[in-house]
Amino acid sequence: MPLDIVVGTQWGDEGKGRFVDLLAAETDYVARFNGGDNAGHTVHVGPQTFKLHLIPSGIVHPHTIAAIGNGVVINPRTLLSEMKNLAEAGILITPKRLHLSYAAHLITPAHLALDRAQEAARGNAKIGTTLRGIGPAYTSKISRNGLRLVDMLDRQNFHSAVIDHVHSINQQLTNLYQAEPLESNQVWDELYEAAEQLRAYVDDVSALLSEALQQGRRVLAEGAQGTLLDLDHGTYPFVTSSTPTAAGALTGLGLGLGYEERVIGVTKSFQTRVGSGPFPTELDGILAERLRGTGEQPWDEFGTTTGRPRRVGWLDLVLLRYSVRINGITELALTKLDILSGFESIFLCTHYQKNKQEFKNLLHGPSDLSGFTPIYETLPGWPEEIQSARYWEELPTNARAYILRIEELVEVQVRLVSVGPEREQVVEIN
Repeated sequence: MPLDIVVGTQWGDEGKGRFVDLLAAETDYVARFNGGDNAGHTVHVGPQTFKLHLIPSGIVHPHTIAAIGNGVVINPRTLLSEMKNLAEAGILITPKRLHLSYAAHLITPAHLALDRAQEAARGNAKIGTTLRGIGPAYTSKISRNGLRLVDMLDRQNFHSAVIDHVHSINQQLTNLYQAEPLESNQVWDELYEAAEQLRAYVDDVSALLSEALQQGRRVLAEGAQGTLLDLDHGTYPFVTSSTPTAAGALTGLGLGLGYEERVIGVTKSFQTRVGSGPFPTELDGILAERLRGTGEQPWDEFGTTTGRPRRVGWLDLVLLRYSVRINGITELALTKLDILSGFESIFLCTHYQKNKQEFKNLLHGPSDLSGFTPIYETLPGWPEEIQSARYWEELPTNARAYILRIEELVEVQVRLVSVGPEREQVVEIN
């Protein structure tokens, strides 16, 4: 059955949004399955740039129906702001076009306050959270005292639940972190106002998508962040609070096994990450500045959500092989190949070395990469600009050799390559 899953193979920010946008052109439903508004997908459509944090980026196509699954934590303020911004751009969001899982959990002002207090208390050991309340919201979910969208449908019970929720968070803020407590009625007023606007969008997303798939409709599952930020399989503890891997699409949307057709792993032509944590191929100096850009363009390497400059380095195939295995990736989509134009030489990390031993694959996952140094293979660069390329044959010989070498070393074919930020700047490889 036609379920396509798009996942990031690195630490997020791989450029998944533009491929979701591309694939959504032939998709009936686009569904977000994990994370919160700590993620950001940027889509460029002509002169317009859409920066979306919760609503699936495929919504920019007028024929697609968007869904947000139970695996997502939703900040109502962010969601309503995105809906307003899209409407102002001519994309009207109605309950027929956007469906919110009744089982998705809410991010509240109390979660935001707790996130700030917890990160401040870590001192020099900060994780680098975006301070969007994501971790505390998932903690409430796992602790079985979270607020779900379905709770908004009963005003009286929702009021009691919100007051209890704020009281519980206030105890943590004052007793553990010596922070100021929140006014419960103020939090209630904000959440009630949001509930009034979002109530009509609450639906059974699992049933909606299952029925669509059984009817042969095509569904595209869109993840946030990347495999190396997975709570179980990432660079723990420098990870997110959800499951951005392909398996997370099934649990995060309430779908059973057997629907999936393609698992598309999106990877940059080089490596980036935001925040703390290990990064074996990280660069600094002039090379890093060339890869990162100046921040003057929306596609430069600065966080969509945080605005923080991303750490950059050469492509790490040890980690990419790991992501291919964890996700069961069937094909790769390579982004930002154009950024490598003009480099005299390009380096691929093919193995790690530690204590004079070489490692093709990770020993115990990516959590502890200390002591491992990258072993590079040097490939010749290409001087040509490639942003006008639309076909494989139009790419320079050395650019094609770079792609083929990645395919050879990770044993997965590259099917899509982006050569610029615009929607049409993609080379499809048959």
